Amino acid sequence: MKPEKMILQKILDIPPSGIRKYFDLLNEMKDVISLGVGEPDFNTPWNVSEAGIYSLEKGHTHYSSNSGMLKLRETISHYMKRKYGLEYEAKSQVLVTVGGSEGIDLALRTLVGPGDEVIIPEPSFVAYQGCTKLTGATPVIIKLRAEDQFKLTPEQLEKALSPRTKVVIIPYPNNPTGAVMNSDELSAIVKILKDKDLVVISDEIYAELTYEGKHVSIAGFEGMKDKTIVINGFSKAFAMTGWRLGYVCGHASFIKAMNKIHQYAIMCAPTTAQHAAIEALTNGDAAVDEMVREYNRRRRVLVDGFRKMGLDCFEPLGAFYVFPSIQKTGLSSEEFCEKLLLTEKVLVVPGTAFGEVGEGFVRVSYASSMKNIMEALKRIKRFISVIT
Repeated sequence: MKPEKMILQKILDIPPSGIRKYFDLLNEMKDVISLGVGEPDFNTPWNVSEAGIYSLEKGHTHYSSNSGMLKLRETISHYMKRKYGLEYEAKSQVLVTVGGSEGIDLALRTLVGPGDEVIIPEPSFVAYQGCTKLTGATPVIIKLRAEDQFKLTPEQLEKALSPRTKVVIIPYPNNPTGAVMNSDELSAIVKILKDKDLVVISDEIYAELTYEGKHVSIAGFEGMKDKTIVINGFSKAFAMTGWRLGYVCGHASFIKAMNKIHQYAIMCAPTTAQHAAIEALTNGDAAVDEMVREYNRRRRVLVDGFRKMGLDCFEPLGAFYVFPSIQKTGLSSEEFCEKLLLTEKVLVVPGTAFGEVGEGFVRVSYASSMKNIMEALKRIKRFISVIT
């Protein structure tokens, strides 16, 4: 038997993450400044960690219910109403997952299969296309444009829709571009979607990381709540990446079906993390606000730095990434990132890791210290002066 012959062709056809190559290189080098990782450089707030530690000390080390501790689901329900004006019944409309990524996978596996189409605006999170292909459904890519600030336009959406469309993914605030969509912009999208038989998966993992105004959820528009599955979690806003905890909110029918997959594949999310998450949602606002203020400061420094180098860089208003154009250098995104890493020891990620439309751009994370950001800008400026 040849083991490689036993692997499903659809698995073989899915490329590995475009980010992996650069992190493999990073692990082989010393003294690299990494602006590539999509992870807060802050530690989990102490009161949140303490709640997790206390749960261990009290012996709360057993399985929770499949859908998550009821107290946590009640806390999520209250949080969603308090923050975004969305009302979800804790027992039937909230599911606790192993990170937001599991929520995306569950939603797609529940809703689509061979013959269905999933509309994915790109550049965007690498998991959308991969998870869609694993279901056998067909990804339909909308190529977002820098001149539109990487926002989804009604014209693009209308053109992409077909009788086979089953799901539309709304990825805002966006990874990797940092783009957001305001109420008026989402309203134009809602007019197209609200009367169609399809489901919206709204990935709102960066909802708390917005820098002008408050996040607006597409689920909050009239006629959209029952047809929208909201994905959120604790990794980004609360600096809890390693705790691996997310949640999904949606119509009870969706949640019940998703929980079937979740209970067979996962059983339940980590109990210790669930105890910590209750504290995060209940008493974490001040810590989140402090992190957002610091991210905002770094954001402005990076955008200004790239513009002073002569690189076009629209102003991102969400998440913790900037997405400057490197087209003026004459290098491809991969060439730029590889040469920058090898010559100046600065890691950024090629835009093509987030879809072909990302060619000519790089993703730069400001989830790093201001000291690192300032030094990285000096090195990038020196690199550009040499190659142009």
